[in-house]
Amino acid sequence: MNSPSQPADPIARRGLLLVLSSPSGAGKTTLARRLLARDREIAMSVSVTTRPPRQGEVDGADYHFIEQGRFRAMVEEAGLLEWAEVFGHLYGSPRAPVEAALAQGRDMLFDIDWQGTQQLGQLMADDLVRIFILPPSAEALRLRLVSRAQDPMSVVAKRMADAAREISHWPEYDYVIVNSDLGLADRAIDAILTAERLKRQRRTGLTDFVRGLLKDL
Repeated sequence: MNSPSQPADPIARRGLLLVLSSPSGAGKTTLARRLLARDREIAMSVSVTTRPPRQGEVDGADYHFIEQGRFRAMVEEAGLLEWAEVFGHLYGSPRAPVEAALAQGRDMLFDIDWQGTQQLGQLMADDLVRIFILPPSAEALRLRLVSRAQDPMSVVAKRMADAAREISHWPEYDYVIVNSDLGLADRAIDAILTAERLKRQRRTGLTDFVRGLLKDL
């Protein structure tokens, strides 16, 4: 949420795509939810997926849960900005709502893996801000996966085995945050967003503003 001491930038700008990636259990989903709760200028890009809903998940809010045939049709029609198969299920980001948000100066948040991030980079590199979330230790990652109690131990073991492959892609990201403390991680994400929103190339109204300023001098 914007503080009264930090008013919104009056100069028009193009929105950005903020990606949070991490191995499963490192905290990216928690950090994403906390960011959405405090920052009115960013909204979640709601992915489509072929996996069934988990307990408590809401269609259209957490994901759009669709059949595999419909997903494949969206791929063929270039209706997805990125997509990947993860643990036997398909996930993807719909193109139309994201492009509309950027044009209106609104930011979009993506909770996706390295594969999706690479695809976004191929299509929309100038709009992309990439953050990789690391756990403080391997043991902390294992304990987080076990404590979630959402998956059987066989799946937890598979996710731990896959974590090394996920983490190996950290150099592809613009920023890396070690999530040892949620408050510190929150502040790091806020600092990154503040700086990226002020980048000259994103502030589409800056040229007109400066022209007006010079005219009045």
